[in-house]
Amino acid sequence: MKLDVIKLDGGAAGSVDLTDEIFDLEPRADILHRVVRWQRNKAQAGTHKVKTRSEVSYSTKKIYRQKGTGGARHGSRKAPIFRKGGIYKGPTPRSHAHDLPKKVRALGLRMALSAKAKTGSLVIIENVDTDGKTKTLASQVKALGWKRALIIDGASVNEGFAQAARNIEGLDVLPSMGANVYDILKRDTLVITKAGVEALEARLK
Repeated sequence: MKLDVIKLDGGAAGSVDLTDEIFDLEPRADILHRVVRWQRNKAQAGTHKVKTRSEVSYSTKKIYRQKGTGGARHGSRKAPIFRKGGIYKGPTPRSHAHDLPKKVRALGLRMALSAKAKTGSLVIIENVDTDGKTKTLASQVKALGWKRALIIDGASVNEGFAQAARNIEGLDVLPSMGANVYDILKRDTLVITKAGVEALEARLK
């Protein structure tokens, strides 16, 4: 498929041929869901923790005699049935990550790119060369109508552009190796530089 290429100032800069196997697939919600779930679970901290009966601070003395009280038999205030006692089978620190085949991950990324292309939310720009001023970039982004956009550059992000984009709300910048399904789907507009297109096609072929 062929798309027009623009400059940051909105001017035309020719066109580019995109690989159909990457940018013209039919998106499948089940594949995208699996990849996003894998990403979010892997990112989850898993630091939740409660105190068990061996960790709460109470005396180990038997709280009252075994017989003759008319009540149930108890040996410890740390038991889970008591207020401020230990928690039974509560959460402990663990990893929420699970495995997902590399082929499914790569397919998910291709489908995310294709989904943006099919909805007309994919923009190809020549480069992200800028003077490094946030004010200049903010006016250019506003003129282009990008409200919630992800910009994917080549192997590394232009340092001046990254600095200028840092304080613009709704604008994210990633190198091609950082491109992922969750961030692509989260933003309304996907902007890729020509260098980013080449890097993504080399990565996903």
